[in-house]
Amino acid sequence: MVGVTAQPDRAGRLAAALERDGPTCVWCGRTFDRHVRPTTEHVVPRVRGGPSWAENEVAACSRCNAARGHRGAVEWLGECRARGWTPDAERVARALESLAAAVAVRGGQRRARPHLDAQLRRLRAG
Repeated sequence: MVGVTAQPDRAGRLAAALERDGPTCVWCGRTFDRHVRPTTEHVVPRVRGGPSWAENEVAACSRCNAARGHRGAVEWLGECRARGWTPDAERVARALESLAAAVAVRGGQRRARPHLDAQLRRLRAG
């Protein structure tokens, strides 16, 4: 397909997320170290059609990644706050907006679009 750049592998996408966003979990704010391991977290979950694109991934600790499951990003942000954590809502918003821009350019992602649009609306509504 013309105009589509190859995506890095999973390790490359994690390295890119850490480079872009820093060494902390997007959901709980813990700093990654030998006890708190980073994982790639899909902002729009794969089960909801979210692609494994760098624009749809942020770094999260394995605890948060597992606990979130398939919940929407905005719902999980609220739950993180209720747990007393300090999620990075700006980083989540940037990822959602970046994914929306990538989908607009690349096309496709029919299953992800409704969920992505709903998450952006909810995030903007406050």
